[in-house]
Amino acid sequence: MIDKLLKSKSDKTLIQLFRYIFVGGAAFAVDFSALYILTDAVGIHYLVSAAIAFLLGLTTNYILCNVWVFSSRVVANKWLEFGIFSLIGVIGLGMNEVIIWAFTEHVHFHYMASKVVSAATVFLWNFFARKYMLYNKKENENKDSEG
Repeated sequence: MIDKLLKSKSDKTLIQLFRYIFVGGAAFAVDFSALYILTDAVGIHYLVSAAIAFLLGLTTNYILCNVWVFSSRVVANKWLEFGIFSLIGVIGLGMNEVIIWAFTEHVHFHYMASKVVSAATVFLWNFFARKYMLYNKKENENKDSEG
């Protein structure tokens, strides 16, 4: 069971979601710490810091997803795949910025608390968009052969 969850290649959505929680956690840690450092230590405006930090988290996420989470690929060209992966991330970035802005400026949360709200929403968007747009080749082939 542990081997299936942590080591073996898998196209099962629940196993991938389980792994993506850890990958998302690692990417979030990179994103969250970069946001704090860039805003509080370097003095960059929190929305600019949020964008930079989000892109650092995106890169972390891409690498770990390809190494550990998803084994099936829809797109053979790595540059095109990264482009689509990034486009999904850019949509997530837009969601991230709007949520952080809204909760910080209108609900009066601290920007770091706003980031937590944003992270949960963007996490779900990123996983399911990437799973079904980029990494579902074998699952779709299995469904076709079962029917």
